[in-house]
Amino acid sequence: MRRLSWFNVTALTLGFAFLYIPMIILIVYSFNASRLVTVWAGFSTKWYFELLQNQSFLDAAWVTLKVALFSSTAATVLGTMAAYVMVRGGRFFGRTLFSGMTYAPLVMPEVITGLSLLLLFIAIGLDRGVFTIVLAHTTFAMCYVSVVVSSRLVSFDRSIEEAALDLGCTPFDAFRSVTLPIIAPAVISGWLLAFTLSLDDLVIASFTSGPASTTLPIRIFSAVRLGVSPEINALSTILIALVTIGVITASLVSKRAFVRQKNAGELGSHA
Repeated sequence: MRRLSWFNVTALTLGFAFLYIPMIILIVYSFNASRLVTVWAGFSTKWYFELLQNQSFLDAAWVTLKVALFSSTAATVLGTMAAYVMVRGGRFFGRTLFSGMTYAPLVMPEVITGLSLLLLFIAIGLDRGVFTIVLAHTTFAMCYVSVVVSSRLVSFDRSIEEAALDLGCTPFDAFRSVTLPIIAPAVISGWLLAFTLSLDDLVIASFTSGPASTTLPIRIFSAVRLGVSPEINALSTILIALVTIGVITASLVSKRAFVRQKNAGELGSHA
């Protein structure tokens, strides 16, 4: 392995500092006893307790969790199906169009996606609320799931599936009993990614939400326009912790799956 040069170390340090020092400052000042967010007045956790008494934030958090759970689950199911079709479907009529439509939200500006979904909901007479936000988040999150699952299916050993079919399994039973357990780490990682994307989405949710379905990012954005309060720092710290836990969990799941696959390969080679 090549040693890191001073230039690479300096660039890496500056990049990480630019990304994470503002978050560290935010976390530190969430424990500030002063109401002034830029003046340190001692360590205190009172803003976290006051946050629990803020009903508007609690209602927005409940809406956000519902939307994230439903949309990430639906996106995982649809994204896994789309990935399976693109990897195992071979060449079929409309494959290019299907792939393009699946991956389009990856490169489409969120403003365009949100505006187009808003016009669609208005055209079909669908009232904006939790359901429309779930539909919108499912639309743009499923493409991320399909990318993650597709990368796993491409490297999947199809001989295991073929052996299950030779032993009498139907295609669905082979997928349920053989393929799905093997690609489960990728599916879980896709779900966690979709959940995280839904959790912090602001632009698309602002187009598709209604008066009674304000999500937490929208509530935070509305409050910040009037000035940053210590409660917002505390709430942002909790969100950072949740996202960090999700990322670490996804990394551990992927690493465990890689180690298990490596051990299985070594046992097979010894046999």
